[in-house]
Amino acid sequence: MITLLPSGQGAEPMPATPTPDPVRETPELRTEPIYHVVQPGDALYKIAAMYETTVDAIVAVNDLATPNLLQVGITLLIPAPNLMGPGPNFKILPDSEMVYGPAAHLYDLHEGVMISSNALSAYTEEIHGQVMTGAEIVELVAVSYSVNPRLLLALLEHQAGWLTNVTVNASIQSYPLKYVVAGYEGLFEQLAWAANQLNRGYYLWKAGWEGPFLFSNGVAINPGAGVNAGTVGVQYLFSQLYLPDEWRNVVSEYGFYQTFSTWFENPFSRAIEPLLPPDLSQPTFQLPFEPNRVWSYTGGPHKAWGDGSAWGALDFAPPGNALGCVLSNEWIVAVADGLVMHVGDGSVLQDLDGDGLLGTGWVMLYMHVETRDRVALNTYLRAGDRVGHPSCEGGVASGTHVHIARRYNGEWIAADGPMPFNLDGWISGGWGQAYDGTLTRGNVRLVACACRASNNQISR
Repeated sequence: MITLLPSGQGAEPMPATPTPDPVRETPELRTEPIYHVVQPGDALYKIAAMYETTVDAIVAVNDLATPNLLQVGITLLIPAPNLMGPGPNFKILPDSEMVYGPAAHLYDLHEGVMISSNALSAYTEEIHGQVMTGAEIVELVAVSYSVNPRLLLALLEHQAGWLTNVTVNASIQSYPLKYVVAGYEGLFEQLAWAANQLNRGYYLWKAGWEGPFLFSNGVAINPGAGVNAGTVGVQYLFSQLYLPDEWRNVVSEYGFYQTFSTWFENPFSRAIEPLLPPDLSQPTFQLPFEPNRVWSYTGGPHKAWGDGSAWGALDFAPPGNALGCVLSNEWIVAVADGLVMHVGDGSVLQDLDGDGLLGTGWVMLYMHVETRDRVALNTYLRAGDRVGHPSCEGGVASGTHVHIARRYNGEWIAADGPMPFNLDGWISGGWGQAYDGTLTRGNVRLVACACRASNNQISR
């Protein structure tokens, strides 16, 4: 277990840190405002992302009284981002301390939280119909999003003092990370939001994103030269919480890094580099359903968990012509041998390397697994053994299906990247749009479609 250090005994700022990253070209940004005519299906967040600005900036310059109700055909003025100098190039965390990686098991989360009386140890909340402690909520978010639990704890301490204060006021209890938005009250929603933002920055950087960070006041700041994905994840999260001047302080060596290192020592002392070995290859996987059953390939590469992670997931719908969330007696089966290490709200996580740790080696996610007949925790499954029935349980789903995704050493693996899925020889590919993609085996190509069509039927 990593020993918790008393407050005030953190590591000194480090002049240099590992996790090298090639210096990237600074992206060119618009310098002039432009106009956008609202089209059917447009939403402000989509328009803001398209033009690299923020919703707040668009709302302010257009004086929109009802920003959630855009009228098709109206013209919006899209302000140019106000570009400031690049962000700090101080590295806050190695990549392996951002994700739920190989060093995650070195810290006993429950013992670490309970060794002293604090706001987190006294906290409880009902999640998915079950009353959970503060430590259990941190663990649930960490395991589900594959984000380091130490990082989540340090965020709680930095933002609201939940590890040092015995009690916190009602506002801090409702919004412990200071993300004050209706619908995100409580520890679980705050941590889930934060984990999603951490993942967004991390996986965007991994996918070649060059910036900029966009702030609510319309300012744009490019990432500092040579920063790594783990650092960008933290910087991205804080860009959603602070304005530029305070953000620079928080992501400097005198900001959040000090909180993390005070409680959990120098994060680079546990760095695992590279997190993904250069010779890494996927083990043998089979399709996630039983032989001689014809399923539909309904979703190409898309987000593995939440909407911030890598495009690591594929979707399959069971046989039948019924639409929507219907009961299915078809079976999802294990793609490979491994131990079931987590069973939650519609989700099953299977450890494939046999060490009983979710932060090391290959881990498989099966999502939207119905509670009925679902495999029990600590069950060892052989490839082809039954996991459960497809459903709409867990997350957001408009129809009965199974969502599968992989991670290695805690990192979600893209299904449209250099290591695509290989399921019984079917190789996944993407078309640059979420859910669009193909499965190819030999000279046969299937095309993902949220339908049942001749070119998306697949069987073992």
